Amino acid sequence: MSSKRKITVAYGDGIGPEIMKATLAILEAAGAQLEYDVIEIGEQVYLKGISSGMEPNAFESLRETKIFLKAPITTPQGGGFKSLNVTTRTSFGLYANVRPCKSFSPFIHTHFPETDLVIIRENEEDLYAGIEHRQTQEVCQSLKLISKPGSEKIIRYAFEYAKKYGRKKVTCMTKDNIMKIADGLFHRTFDEISKEYPEIKVDHKIIDIGTALIADRPETFDVIVTLNLYGDIISDVAAQVTGSVGLGGSANVGEEVAMFEAIHGSAPDITGMGIANPSGLLNGAIMMLVHIGQPEIAEKISNAWMKTLEDGIHTGDIYQEGLSTKKAGTEEFANAVIERLGQVPSTMVPASFDKDTTPMNVFVSPVVKAKKELIGVDVFVDWDEPGRNPQVLGEKLRQANADGLQLTLITNRGIKVFPDGMRESFCTDHWRCRFQNAEQSTISHAQIRELLKQVEELGFDFIKTENLYSFDGVRGYSLAQGE
Repeated sequence: MSSKRKITVAYGDGIGPEIMKATLAILEAAGAQLEYDVIEIGEQVYLKGISSGMEPNAFESLRETKIFLKAPITTPQGGGFKSLNVTTRTSFGLYANVRPCKSFSPFIHTHFPETDLVIIRENEEDLYAGIEHRQTQEVCQSLKLISKPGSEKIIRYAFEYAKKYGRKKVTCMTKDNIMKIADGLFHRTFDEISKEYPEIKVDHKIIDIGTALIADRPETFDVIVTLNLYGDIISDVAAQVTGSVGLGGSANVGEEVAMFEAIHGSAPDITGMGIANPSGLLNGAIMMLVHIGQPEIAEKISNAWMKTLEDGIHTGDIYQEGLSTKKAGTEEFANAVIERLGQVPSTMVPASFDKDTTPMNVFVSPVVKAKKELIGVDVFVDWDEPGRNPQVLGEKLRQANADGLQLTLITNRGIKVFPDGMRESFCTDHWRCRFQNAEQSTISHAQIRELLKQVEELGFDFIKTENLYSFDGVRGYSLAQGE
């Protein structure tokens, strides 16, 4: 039997084939023990009518090899095409996105030479679940889904990562001053789990000021754990302030399968010009080698790559007069790295990767079930009568009464407009109408069915409902702005 590790490889679109060819050449020259199962993904697959961007045999390859080295892809513009990255992450449970962002000063220009942080991003949930609907002529919705198990897995992964790699602090970033339930769940879970790691410092930042601090003082951060959308944004900010997004690699890790890639896109504007920087994909491949138990090869490549930077051989995106000595194309840069295999940087700290293959202790605690009670319902209606007067809508809907289930308020885009709304509030054709019993006592599904029948008989188009629950007596839904 071969001792080589079989991995799935996709050359991607745009600059993908160029940087993948360069990356694989370096891996092979360094002695990486790998076999490749090459699959086709991306634009050409989309154009065959396969909305996921991956043919069935590609999924089978990943199921077999469990390791995916992927170049950037192009998603065609327009509706009907799903993000291949999101599909891969959710299909194979790749819940942890890991993006190291480190400065390579003074050889790569940066204002923040001391930066060495890692962003660990939840990878399956949040707005990236891609659940969207157009509900009226004017309003679309995108559902943000945050789960307790999903939050616990990524937060525990962040603390285990910090523990394994000698990191001293973990920072949680959310927007729970606004999204008190969804982001609040993530923050509360962080606070709970942090107690299991007393040796690690913790703090929390609201995502807006947190992003500003990454742009202004990134060296103050160590490990950051956050939600999906926020993590995508701040990892690009962090990569850019350390020198270039083109240098960043990332790992997408699940319980069985892992995917490794560059953090940048397919850059169709420079496709075929031979000038793309392969460093992002190469750094993703280095993370892959550590993951599959070839850390010595990863160190060899990383040191040669840093020595190439030290020698001033830079691709055009990071080339700078007075700092660089030679502007290299994609292939020329790869050859320079290959020539330096076995060398170590003289100024930067040589790479040293963890040799311990013990899996990190990531688990989900048993769910402690709360008493769940149905205490109301939000009925969303599409209503566009002239004037869009909330008072008119409210008086009509007050005629609906399903065994005491009555209208208590109406909101438009989250702001309370009935009763006693502000006349200055701008209203669209999308209305949230809340129905509850007196004193928020429990209600039945039968009452909701009767209510919807009455709403329809009154001539309204109800477009969706959201049941209102309490859990152990604690309200499980948001109040309206102004309520």
